[in-house]
Amino acid sequence: MLIGTEVVSSTSADIAGEHRIFVATTRQRSSEAREVFDGERALTLSYAVTDVTVPAVHKPGRLERPKTGKRDPSRYFTAESVAGYDEAAGFENALSREIAARGGRALVFVHGYNTRFDDAVYRMTQIVHDAGYAGAPILFSWASRGSTVDYIYDRDSATVARDGLEQTLRAVRRAGATRIDIIAHSMGNWATLEALRQLAISGDRDIGGRLGDVILASPDVDVDVFKSQMKRYGKPEKPFFVMLSRNDRALNLSGWIAGNRPRLGEYADADDIASYGVIVVNLTDVESGDDRLNHTKFADNPVLVKLLGERLQAGDTFARRNTDFAGHVENLAQGLGQTALSAASIVITTPAGVLSTVGVE
Repeated sequence: MLIGTEVVSSTSADIAGEHRIFVATTRQRSSEAREVFDGERALTLSYAVTDVTVPAVHKPGRLERPKTGKRDPSRYFTAESVAGYDEAAGFENALSREIAARGGRALVFVHGYNTRFDDAVYRMTQIVHDAGYAGAPILFSWASRGSTVDYIYDRDSATVARDGLEQTLRAVRRAGATRIDIIAHSMGNWATLEALRQLAISGDRDIGGRLGDVILASPDVDVDVFKSQMKRYGKPEKPFFVMLSRNDRALNLSGWIAGNRPRLGEYADADDIASYGVIVVNLTDVESGDDRLNHTKFADNPVLVKLLGERLQAGDTFARRNTDFAGHVENLAQGLGQTALSAASIVITTPAGVLSTVGVE
């Protein structure tokens, strides 16, 4: 995370915001202090907290990062500090204070394949900042090596991490969260769905009534595996959200590696998926940001990340607050300079007989 390297001086006018990110991880601690955690697996959880600044020049949907060189908070996302916890109790106590100060809300983000620790920290910071999320952010980081050639290693690492994610969700509840929202991306959806399945098997599928929104973004999960997981979990009390795109090139490749089996995040039959108790948000016609693979639309499209933030902030009242979804999307797009995006670009399929909680019927 470039901790310990020389930092270019900056003023408060150079900084758009600072965010405290709590971390639970199944990564090993790195032998290099500035890296903090590497891509190798640990069989026990480690805990940390980091303060990250966002530059005033930041544009919604972007992740301004230096390739090499000095840390410059006026131009780039910058981790100002990282502190570890020797044991879970210290982590939970600090998290409890943060959650209480933020109205009882908590957001757990689970990153995807080919993601280094610092990439995960900065992506979560960008999501929280651009979405305007006011609760306590918790990054669950599993041991991805951050290399495109390590797909199988990463998939196995996500499997190793499912118990750690279950433990983390229970820890967030013990820390006093009254609502726990989850965003999972790509391969992180495998660990997330497995952890939720395990919670259901234990008789605690909604985390003691605290489970809020579950956002499954570009899920790199075999469709049949997803169906099996949802059958064991049961239809959610509040439908999960699956954000998919048929032109997701990263998932097209994953499906080929997996024997030409469709991945959930590129699946064409929205009605089939919705029947398992999820709201399907098809983003195929939505333009991506800087990602040429169309794999991170939920975070790098300024309108989508803003809509995501509104959904998380409003919770179960979102539908009542946004009855004119089309008009809202188009006004928001124009306000953010995204004139090419309209409500017609976002195709929403809901479970039979369920009112869409994103503001349309």
